[in-house]
Amino acid sequence: MPRTKKRSGRGGQQGNVQPFSEDDASIETLSHCSSLSERTSAAEEAGETEEMAQEDFQYKLKVYIDSTVDKSAKTRQGALDGLKTAMATKILYEFISERRMTITDSIERSLKKGKGVEQCAAASLACLLCIQLGSGIESEEVFKTLKPVFKTILNDGAANIQARQADVYATMESFESLFTHSYVRDDGSRPSVNPQTTQLHTNALLSWALLLTICTGSHIRVIAQKHLSKLPRLLENDDVNMRIAAGETIALLFELIRDVDPEFDYDDWEPLCEKLNALATDCTKHRAKTDKRKQRSVFRDVLKAVEEGDFQSETIRFGTERMVIDSWVRKRTYDAFREFVGSGMNYHLQANEFIRDVFELGPPMLIDSAALKAMKSSRLERHLYNAAAFKARTKARNKVRDKRVDVGEF
Repeated sequence: MPRTKKRSGRGGQQGNVQPFSEDDASIETLSHCSSLSERTSAAEEAGETEEMAQEDFQYKLKVYIDSTVDKSAKTRQGALDGLKTAMATKILYEFISERRMTITDSIERSLKKGKGVEQCAAASLACLLCIQLGSGIESEEVFKTLKPVFKTILNDGAANIQARQADVYATMESFESLFTHSYVRDDGSRPSVNPQTTQLHTNALLSWALLLTICTGSHIRVIAQKHLSKLPRLLENDDVNMRIAAGETIALLFELIRDVDPEFDYDDWEPLCEKLNALATDCTKHRAKTDKRKQRSVFRDVLKAVEEGDFQSETIRFGTERMVIDSWVRKRTYDAFREFVGSGMNYHLQANEFIRDVFELGPPMLIDSAALKAMKSSRLERHLYNAAAFKARTKARNKVRDKRVDVGEF
């Protein structure tokens, strides 16, 4: 125990203090040893606590896996959702690779025998499973196993609409046969499609666009010749999400074909730009304000892409790293991953080797907590930065905000 010095008197007079002796030295040494022992014990306890937490987490995952074959549909649904949350927020390669076949069998069973919501969860889990396993043979085997089931559900018009919509993300075939049903016909008439089917067609179009990002140059030429004159028909769709998906796909296709052929010339370029400009400045009263605001923002970027080949870059910050989204190809890929991992996207960008390889970020960076804390800015610096950003954002918005002027009567 540390020595205590006693003081006597109220006027600050010190009592007699004994000189430092060998006994005191031994007591001091024992005190330091005791403190070191306490720190070592605390570190060991922390390690044991972390190990116990990891064991508990793995036990929960095992329970979820076992529950995917439960007789109760509610229990199966909860188990699938639990596995989805775990895979979206943590890197579980070793645990999952050992149980890959079991999880794949559970997904296949839910896709074949489950109802719409369960099938939707199983399809999303299949995508997360492939993200966790990476680009090797393991994920290929999962895809080959589930591909026939996905195709069956996707092409089954009588299947639940939610299941068909989710399965779009798990297969890259037959997309054209889906979203082309939303094309405005040659005579100008619009197909009668319900909102759920429109959402399915929108997701099919976005997945088709994702497939475009890995096509060969010759294939892109064929697709551009076949679809570039028809895709603008989707810009007349009543659904704002379909219009935005069509606009982004058009911008992506222009970017890809220009990379293949810098001298590419599009015959209907002027009518297309006029249509894009109309959507970028849309003030139609019967449309919701939020839809118009969202649409105008996207189509201003799409118009720049078509007219000038430009892209409004965006910086994604995660941990101590940054990634720049500087092309429509990169944006479509990023949006596809974010669709599944959600709020766990930044974590996967830091730790998931597969996703880091896709975005060419290199191997994961290992930074200890002390270094990470030292790199963080102070609270005052963050406050000043946020204040400056808010001021700049307000000025920028005021420039483009609709000006409403009251006109008085004379």
